Amino acid sequence: MKIPFLLLFFLWEAESHAASRPNIILVMADDLGIGDPGCYGNKTLRTPNIDRLASEGVKLTQHLAASPLCTPSRAAFMTGRYPVRSGMASHSLPGVFLFTASSGGLPTNEITFATLLKDQGYSTALIGKWHLGMSCHSKIDFCHHPLHHGFNYFYGISLTNLRDCKPGEGSVFTWGFRKLVFIPLQIIGVTLLTLAALSCLGLLRVPLGVFFSLLFLAALILTLFLGFLHYFRPLNCFMMRNYEITQQPMSYDNLTQRLTAEAAQFIQRNTETPFLLVLSYLHVHTALFSSKEFASKSKHGVYGDAVEEMDWSVGQILNLLDELKLANNTLIYFTSDQGAHVEEVSSKGEIHGGSNGIYKGGKANNWEGGIRIPGILRWPRVIQAGQKIDEPTSNMDIFPTVAKLAGAPVPEDRIIDGHDLMPLLEGKTQRSDHEFLFHYCNAYLNAVRWHPQNSTSIWKAFLFTPNFDPVGSNGCFSTHVCFCSGNYVTHHDPPLLFDISKDPRERNPVTPATEPRFHEILKVMQEAADRHTKTLPEVPNQFSWDNFLWKPWLQLCCPSSGLSCQCDREKQDKRLSY
Repeated sequence: MKIPFLLLFFLWEAESHAASRPNIILVMADDLGIGDPGCYGNKTLRTPNIDRLASEGVKLTQHLAASPLCTPSRAAFMTGRYPVRSGMASHSLPGVFLFTASSGGLPTNEITFATLLKDQGYSTALIGKWHLGMSCHSKIDFCHHPLHHGFNYFYGISLTNLRDCKPGEGSVFTWGFRKLVFIPLQIIGVTLLTLAALSCLGLLRVPLGVFFSLLFLAALILTLFLGFLHYFRPLNCFMMRNYEITQQPMSYDNLTQRLTAEAAQFIQRNTETPFLLVLSYLHVHTALFSSKEFASKSKHGVYGDAVEEMDWSVGQILNLLDELKLANNTLIYFTSDQGAHVEEVSSKGEIHGGSNGIYKGGKANNWEGGIRIPGILRWPRVIQAGQKIDEPTSNMDIFPTVAKLAGAPVPEDRIIDGHDLMPLLEGKTQRSDHEFLFHYCNAYLNAVRWHPQNSTSIWKAFLFTPNFDPVGSNGCFSTHVCFCSGNYVTHHDPPLLFDISKDPRERNPVTPATEPRFHEILKVMQEAADRHTKTLPEVPNQFSWDNFLWKPWLQLCCPSSGLSCQCDREKQDKRLSY
């Protein structure tokens, strides 16, 4: 009798353990500002479903992205580690991947929370944007693909949504075109005219080969430019399901509905199994888009339409959880990968970027507007509804939080920079475990944040700040984003120091005259930065020019489509319904 009894006991223990592990849905918007949702103070954008999450859960008011740019922020989110630890932070101007056929990406030795949860028996899926690389050496090795980083299922885009992906929406490469195409063509044109004039006046004998060489160079630059314009969209803007391209170039028609339908079907397939769903929206990164049900319905033009459609999608997921009676056993997290892109203004002068509320700056810089993001968590019966937590938290904290909830051991062979949020969310502690946080601009340590124990102060010291252009504006409009080095920044010695708890707008830096402990505070922060820097080993740079630039042999293309790289299998896919 003892053996059957023990078997029953162990079965009961296993079932109890499985039942205690929540389903996990991580929802990430793209470029959504903290000033956009109603629950963070917006009075004119309608976000009832995001607001519902906040009212039924916890709203974090000082939730911070580990980087103000898509690729490094998402790498930190997935791994719980500063992106510089994995080589996912650039030393050059471009800070994100711009080509699907680059060889850089999230290294194979990095461990994502999806890998940990998959090992614990979770069914895992990523729906939407990835932006962490695709292949290494051949187009079929898929070494950086989501399915090689712990996800059982992937449907979405491997790169990012760009203006160049939608005809008529302009280009994100305008600044590069000016530097690499228009200015060289102007120089060549002026040189040709000058040489021709001097030759005609008999002042200089110019060999005919010089003229032909200059004309050939101009023709080559122009041909490459036109080829880039023609081929960029089909080569880089496509939808995938697992390893298969389903639409190339991607269509924006009903795109949010398609992503929502895929997410809903994944949930429905896994009602009896614990699951992890990462729903990574393309909204509200430009190019902006919305379906006819939401077009021209908001008070904020095409940007507002996109936000309200994304909110609708969140509502669809919440309603489905209620219908399937999964809500009480599902932890939902809603956030954005970084702050709103304040420089996003269309060629017609329309504002296509969101609101960062009272905060300075935005995407691509470490002023509060670039890194302070929405952070909402709901888990009925576990997390008390209606809470507001003002302690510093990070998107890196999701990694150890979901790992512990799933019963997965956190890796001990590497530094994990995130901290488990549950003690804070459940009220077991009132203090964040983040005494120090380090804000990187690409691979450069840009600022240090210090929340001293037994103090309400939150100090933030800038080693350098971006040079806003035009002067007096709130962004770097001439270059479309702020860069992190060279003439694009101003270094500060001593560092620029703010008390964020008293001056969240970062308007009034403290000085030795206004803060007697000025030098003492900076000393403590410098020592913390030095200790942190010593923990950073040399790792392969995923943004080296060799890894960053386009490699033809890595280019994915629809099978049997020839050189056009065009196909559309979405219309024939009966699994989709919208």
